[in-house]
Amino acid sequence: MKNTEKPILLERAADAMRQYIDAVATFEAYEEALTEAAQVRGGMYWHKGPESAPNAVYLVRTSPGGSEKSLGPRSSETEAIYASFRQRKESAEQRLDGLKTALVKHKRMNRALRVGRVAPLIVEILNRLSATRLGEHFRVVGTHALYAYESAAGVTFDDAAVATRDIDLLWDVRKRVAFATALNHVDTSMLGVLRKVDPSFRIRSSQKYTAVNKDGFEVDIIRREQVADDPHPVRLSADEEDFWVVQAPRAQELLDSPQFSAVIVATNGDMARMNTLDPMAFVRFKQWMSTLPERDPLKRRRDALQARVVEEVVREYLPHLAKD
Repeated sequence: MKNTEKPILLERAADAMRQYIDAVATFEAYEEALTEAAQVRGGMYWHKGPESAPNAVYLVRTSPGGSEKSLGPRSSETEAIYASFRQRKESAEQRLDGLKTALVKHKRMNRALRVGRVAPLIVEILNRLSATRLGEHFRVVGTHALYAYESAAGVTFDDAAVATRDIDLLWDVRKRVAFATALNHVDTSMLGVLRKVDPSFRIRSSQKYTAVNKDGFEVDIIRREQVADDPHPVRLSADEEDFWVVQAPRAQELLDSPQFSAVIVATNGDMARMNTLDPMAFVRFKQWMSTLPERDPLKRRRDALQARVVEEVVREYLPHLAKD
């Protein structure tokens, strides 16, 4: 009898794979350009001295927040600093503008060749976290991590393996001070960051670590179980409507695992970088979850399926990540 069972993963078509490789190269160049542009944010200008010393001119550096710092009186040295800054800033802006235009073209090609299949909302959330410098404080864990693995391997998982209506973000409580500083620069709460993407997000009254939007999509923020001087409970900001982060069993193992990063593509062609777990750490965690007797049987079966398909992807397509 012919085997009609649907395969759990398929290799991408050659034209889609070529487009993904080209699009990622442009996206990574754009990331580098953003870093370069950040180094020359703000401006410089020559500040005239007081009426008592009209010829006393000083070079002043301005920050994006409006603060100013004098770099010294006008001299050959400060003139060279000013010229170098203007040249770097102009070059960075031109490079950034060019790459933005290239990304628009790649978005169209991604959509035309059906390169991406991630929900656009996920890509928007990840890009918002990156733009606000909050992304470095989170790792995507759970089902959505599969999109990073399949992107890196050039394969597509069966829908049964990736079907979910929520995304889990693992927050590192050990870096809470740095996170608070970054959030203060954004001048909003963590929920406020999500609302910049979708204003309908609200914290669930019965589950304070979960925000849900009008379509029922949920964002969960989890942390390791309390250790030593970890504060508990923890709210991500002083805003009374913000997330209270929930403790998750064995989350410490996920924090300690190597980081894995890949560029994912949405169904509309947009791209974002997803930072997640080393694939074999994901496999071990899902294998463990599939054995928990108190877990929903349907979820246990999906956990086992996800562990199996990710292990196969590592073995066949990402062997450099395999562990004994």
